[in-house]
Parts: sequence; structure tokens; C-alpha cells
Amino acid sequence: MELTAKTRTGAILVVILGVALGIVLGLTELVGEIVESVADEDGIAAWDRPVLEWAIDARTPGLTAFVAWYSNTGGPLWQPIVTGLVVVFLSWRWRDVTPLVLALVAALGSLLITVVGKGYFGRARPPIEEAIPPHESSMSFPSGHSLNALVIAGILAYLLIRHLWDRGLWLKVLVGVLATVYSISMGLTRVYLGHHWLSDVLGAWAIGLAWLAVVIACHRVWRTVRRRTEIGPVEEQGDRRRIGGGASAIE
Repeated sequence: MELTAKTRTGAILVVILGVALGIVLGLTELVGEIVESVADEDGIAAWDRPVLEWAIDARTPGLTAFVAWYSNTGGPLWQPIVTGLVVVFLSWRWRDVTPLVLALVAALGSLLITVVGKGYFGRARPPIEEAIPPHESSMSFPSGHSLNALVIAGILAYLLIRHLWDRGLWLKVLVGVLATVYSISMGLTRVYLGHHWLSDVLGAWAIGLAWLAVVIACHRVWRTVRRRTEIGPVEEQGDRRRIGGGASAIE
């Protein structure tokens, strides 16, 4: 039996929302486990102190200078500037405002989650004497650098992979790998510099992935509905002709 346009659209929406919901629920459970471990100072949070001490022992003047510079590229000054330039270029190059809108929604949501999370959990950062200057004054959980870097890198990777869909697989894999490396390395710099505990970074990654899944799912739903609106009448006419022809044949 051939599916009608409405049925196909409905099936696509169900799949998109189902996958997104599963991802969000799974990551929400993970965030809950991390938060509970932080409160009880066990589980994942039990690794916070040993990992920080390992990072302190691994510091060298040259490495510290590079890590501090790299970490600053993911801060509230340079990351918005670089991201803004990239999405404006992509919107101009593709003649489509989607990159600009998606990046703006993803970034604003990520910022809001970070601010609310820090205020709600109120977790103290590692001891200031163990951190590399300049020192941070906001709360520790979740790590804003880690969360924002993952969301921005993820949304840019999503846009590029969609645009490169008909290109070689290696190019799409490369984009995904670069986004992953950037997200992970940015989070690790925060631990190395003594600005965050490991669990702050892990929690930020989980929250960031959940928010990224929501943004991408909303975009896929919007595209599906828009496409249905644009080509629906034509397909419906075709469906009615096929159904009518089938009925005549049966009769």
C-alpha cells in the first residue's frame, strides 16, 4: 500500500520527535546522576580532586600559555565574534538565513541554560590558589565554556554536514571529528587551568548535547512541515488521482 503525503509527513515527524525525546531523556538521566554525585561527593565527582591534581602536575609554562590562549577563544568575547562571522558568511554564501537563525537560537539557549544552572546549583569552583589567572568569579556548575563550545560546534557541524550531504563521506566525517575534538578539548582546558571540576565539564557536555538535540529536532520538524506546506497540494492531487484510478480499476 502506497502512503499518502500526510501519512509520510506524520511518520517522519514521529521518528524525529521520538529520537529527539529518547536522546533528551537519556541525557537528562545522565545529568541527574552527575548532579547527585556532586551533591554526595561520590561517583563521578569523586574523580574531581584526583583529576585536578593530575592536571596541576602536568602543567608547564609553555603548555599553560597555549592552553590559556586556546581556552580564551571559547570565551564570551572571541567565540561569539568568530561564530557570528562564520554564520553570516554561510547565510550569505547559501542565500539562506537558516545558519544565522539556528546559531542564534542555539547560542542564546546555551547561554540561558548556563546562567540559570550556575545560579541554581551554586557550586564553588576549585580553590583559587590552584587556578591559572585570570580567575573566574561565577559559579562552577555547569562549565559555560564547555557547554557553549559543544552547542556552537555541534550546530555548525550539523549545518555543514547537511550542506555537504551529496559530497564524499570522508568530508562529513571530518567535519564531525573536528567539532568533537574542539568540544572535548575546550572542556579539558577548563580542568587543566583549574577553573572547573571534571564533573562541571561532564555535566555541561550532557546538557549541551540535550539542548543541541532539541534545536536540531525543532529544525527538522520545521523543515518537514514547511516542505509539506509547499508541495502538499501537488502530492495530494496525485494521491487522489491514484486512489481514484485504483477505485475505478477495482470497480
